[in-house]
Parts: sequence; structure tokens; C-alpha cells
Amino acid sequence: MRKPDFDHVRAAAAALTGEAEIVVIGSQAIFGAVEDPPAAMLRSIEADIYPRARPERAEEIDGTLGDGSQFQATFGYYAHGVGPETAKAPEGWEGRLVRVDVPRRPGESGAVAALCLEVHDLVLAKCAAGRDRDWGFAFDALRSELVEMSRLLDEVEAMPVDAQRREHVRTMLEGTGSRIRSAR
Repeated sequence: MRKPDFDHVRAAAAALTGEAEIVVIGSQAIFGAVEDPPAAMLRSIEADIYPRARPERAEEIDGTLGDGSQFQATFGYYAHGVGPETAKAPEGWEGRLVRVDVPRRPGESGAVAALCLEVHDLVLAKCAAGRDRDWGFAFDALRSELVEMSRLLDEVEAMPVDAQRREHVRTMLEGTGSRIRSAR
């Protein structure tokens, strides 16, 4: 997903729900931290989002703009309506959201903002999910120096997952750091 696509899906979600602030917790939240992220971090065609004031309206987003929708068929990308409980970012993540104003499209009125996970919170949330693509995302963020390893490791204990999962995340991050250092 490119930045204009991201802006479009956020604006469409805001128009659909009548909400001006859309929270972004998936990989596309990278646009809150980095103007031009590495291409390897932009593989996803979905944006995991919900309206900040009324997260329960995420179901409408999923039904109208989601996977298999006419919106996806038309544009090739889609919104995945989620809730705040989906984010497995460290405690306090909502207070660290990064505000990104969405440019208005022709015919639109009112301001729309995306509230994106801060980049360290985003990487840790991806690590908590633990799929191969999530670890690839973390690797790319570390290799590109978009995040600091020491900060990631400091925040692992604040993740809302069990102790075994936190230890796995810590071990995987340390291994990722070693791979990056040995490749340089």
C-alpha cells in the first residue's frame, strides 16, 4: 500500500463512520513515523483501523471497506476493522499515538486524522503477533534504523502478553539484532 492509498482508505473509513479520528494499529501505521518507508515494509494491502471515539463501528468498516468488498475490488487494497484490544503494543501505547492529518479529497469536507502506533510500539505489536511477515517487518525496521534495539528490549516487559511470549519476543529481537550486525 502506498501513502496515497493509505490516505484514501483512512478517509473512506472516516466518511463511512462519520468519525474524524481513525486509529491505525497495523503495519500501515509506519506512515505515522516515516514519510517514505522502505518498500519492504509496505507489502500489506490492508490497513488495520478503527474509529477512535467509537471503536465498535469497526464492524461497519470491515463490512463495507474490508477484504472481499467492492472497495477492495475497485482499488486493490482494503481496511480491516479491528478494535483497540487487537494491538499488543506496550502499556500506554494509546498515549503515544502519532497524529497524521489526512489530505482532503475532492468533494470532502472536514478534517480527518489518522492516529498511528508509534514506531517502537508498532514493531513490538508485530513481534507479539509473531508471524513470519511480522518478524520480517521488525527486521526491516531495525535494519533501516527506524527503531532502536535498546528501546524495544526495554519495552518488552510492558507488552500485554504472557511471560513466555515476552521471552520469545526478547530472544527473537536479540537474534534479529545479531543477524543485522553480522551482515554489516
